[in-house]
Amino acid sequence: MQFPVTVIDQLDEDQLRKWHDFYGVNADRPRFEEEGIWRRTQQEETASNSGWAGEGDARRRIVHYWHQYGLVDTTAAPSLAMQQMYLYHSVAAPRAEIEVAWEQNHAMLAEGGWKQVGPGRFELGDLRVHLIRVEEHPEDLRAGRKLPADYEVIDTTFTSVNAFPTRTIRRRPWEVLTHGVRVKDTPGKPIYADDLAQLTDFLPFQVEVGCGVSYEAGIPPLHRLHEMYHVNEIEDELLGKGFTFVLAPGQDPLLAEMFLNTEDKVSELSDMYRACFNAEVTPALHALKRMEEAGHMVGPFITNNFDALGARAGFEEEFMRRYDQRIPPVTFHPDAKALVVVGLHADRRWVAKRAREAGLKVFHVDPEGFPRPDGSWFEYPLEAPQTGDVVVRKTATDAIGGLERLLNLSANNGG
Repeated sequence: MQFPVTVIDQLDEDQLRKWHDFYGVNADRPRFEEEGIWRRTQQEETASNSGWAGEGDARRRIVHYWHQYGLVDTTAAPSLAMQQMYLYHSVAAPRAEIEVAWEQNHAMLAEGGWKQVGPGRFELGDLRVHLIRVEEHPEDLRAGRKLPADYEVIDTTFTSVNAFPTRTIRRRPWEVLTHGVRVKDTPGKPIYADDLAQLTDFLPFQVEVGCGVSYEAGIPPLHRLHEMYHVNEIEDELLGKGFTFVLAPGQDPLLAEMFLNTEDKVSELSDMYRACFNAEVTPALHALKRMEEAGHMVGPFITNNFDALGARAGFEEEFMRRYDQRIPPVTFHPDAKALVVVGLHADRRWVAKRAREAGLKVFHVDPEGFPRPDGSWFEYPLEAPQTGDVVVRKTATDAIGGLERLLNLSANNGG
């Protein structure tokens, strides 16, 4: 296993320009980093997904990744590569389950050809792994959390030979854990409309985008990351059965793939970054930029996406998907009268809440569903719309394109 790991071989001039303008160290923000955190806990609030049945059920699984990308010189043109890799996995479970998992993990390390270099420390080329087993986790002690008396914890940390994440980065998943379980919003009674015609009475508007815009650009949806890091039972998620947490320590597919099929798995972990880099700006984003230039839309362009599509469309991005701040500050333009939220579900709802408090009318653009693998439609209702909001059940391209046509027609008619 050698680092750096090539993601895209021999970039052409346009790709090199894209890297330097939007991803490299001189870009407006450090998009050369990719990070994700999932924490799955077994407790009463998550019983339907975690199988919680009583106070003795307190299994927990945390996955945190932080990778860095950059250019690597080759004999021809530079290549884009994963230069640093950091993957942290922590699981808490009853001692009997931990004992089985501990033995299985070491058996897989031996089978995968890892070389032991110290207590709990193994190497495979440029990749290192460190396993620790404890009765009480230091972060639980710090936070005053108590697991059941018969529970233990295994921490497994993978790092490339040149990866040195700071302590602040390493502690992020534990900071996220202290936020507690996300409580779902109780939706209000929004107005459902066929298009964004009502928005023409609330100009200029501001925009917040989620994965709906990225999906239209060919970037896989969030469940692709869930699949790669085995956050949930992906079959449940894809087939519309809800989802079940992956919690059993002795049956953890992420660790099995990392121990036994290391090179292929590490290569797969860059799939989302590659897709983001290769994606092109969508018609919806081009239409929004034209509306900004016409004065119908104002910035900044609020985004939860790390794909840089907003910046590449010419917008000043304000990035919301952050782990160092639970609820990042948001800038509403003083002239904005509405906020259009495009393709945004679940916990990314604070911007809309603040917009309402600031007196802005909130519009949601989302088809409220997606196609299953068998071609049928799975209903995926929005969680956050409130009374007074307007919901348009269309894709970004259809809804935003229709709005632009309405505005152009009004302008041509002297409206």
